[in-house]
Amino acid sequence: MKELLKKYEEKDPEIVFHWNDPETEAEGWTVINSLRGGAAGGGTRMRKGLDANEVLSLAKTMEVKFTVAGPAIGGAKSGINFDPSDPRKKGVLERWFKAVSPLLKAYYGTGGDLNVDEIHEVIPMTEQSGVWHPQEGVFNGHFSPTEADKINRIGQLRQGVIKVLENVNFSPDVSRKYTVADMITGYGVAEAVRHYYDIYGGNVKGKRAIVQGFGNVGAAAAYYLSQMGAKVVGIIDRDGGIINKEGFSFEEIKRLFLKKNGNTLVAENMIPFDEINEKIWKLETEIFAPCAASRLITKEQISEMIETGLEVISCGANVPFADKEIFFGPIMEYTDERVSLIPDFVSNCGMARVFAYFMERKVQMTDEAIFNDTSITIKNAIQNTFDNNSTKRNISKTAFEIALKQLI
Repeated sequence: MKELLKKYEEKDPEIVFHWNDPETEAEGWTVINSLRGGAAGGGTRMRKGLDANEVLSLAKTMEVKFTVAGPAIGGAKSGINFDPSDPRKKGVLERWFKAVSPLLKAYYGTGGDLNVDEIHEVIPMTEQSGVWHPQEGVFNGHFSPTEADKINRIGQLRQGVIKVLENVNFSPDVSRKYTVADMITGYGVAEAVRHYYDIYGGNVKGKRAIVQGFGNVGAAAAYYLSQMGAKVVGIIDRDGGIINKEGFSFEEIKRLFLKKNGNTLVAENMIPFDEINEKIWKLETEIFAPCAASRLITKEQISEMIETGLEVISCGANVPFADKEIFFGPIMEYTDERVSLIPDFVSNCGMARVFAYFMERKVQMTDEAIFNDTSITIKNAIQNTFDNNSTKRNISKTAFEIALKQLI
């Protein structure tokens, strides 16, 4: 696996598009790792301090993710080095999408990502630049559809991603109009845990869980884990967190979800960040869902959790471990050898899978059909890993081997 991984990591990307904003200090990159299957896909993110290397590593991660989520295309990513809280953000994004629109028409498909919203920014801004849909390049490059077929499938995509959830099993509050895009990634993170216990043995019900990050992914993961009967005992967010060793009730988690301010946890009795960052890793827990930014989890934190009985990690963040390596650094390897580690390209593939689902010819547009499709995709990936390695260790290593054999 390591030889395959080294070969994959060291291979230069096929296309690197570099942009300097003429009106601000913003700088952006689109990295297309390969045009496997004639196209490539990956979201657009923005953060201060982002660099080309981060975009490259995420593009390679996306390519691995497509081996699970489909379609069989290359990985790509866009990243803009700019402060998303700057009032000039809108103008930066509009100029960025205009600059990158020829790629989006031909062979690259994008979506929302860190600090860039799929529905309110990506879709309207790409349309403004003459792109039918942010995934148009994937249609043209990979599917080569007829015009009529393209119109039909783009219609499915447009309708599907922004579809308001009507089923109370999937929405925390149907009156609040949560969409598929709001909930699907966190749903997949929780479903990965449920399928893990079903396949490897055990039951999610009654298991204690810690969630890191309370944005779209973390909040939804906490919500669905709690709905399954897991007990969320701790949540750590950027500015602080909360702990309840007995586990928060489903109603309490639901309230926290509905009260969050954008991507931030809002709760009474919030423990300051430095204090909770000392305490939370020592809590007795079986499930850990890292859903914050990439490269945060240290070896010490993982060691403390293992000592308190950690069983499974379901990654909501891409590359959650504080390794410098693109994929499989020493902290991730250490973790994978000691607990069941479901890799990000399986557990957080929900949004990528939704795109793939809506690109198929004619699909059901119900909440159940959309969410079940993501659940089955994750289940099949975990089952495939189990069929190749039935032990509860080295799950990520096995999953990478399966993926890399398709790419190299």
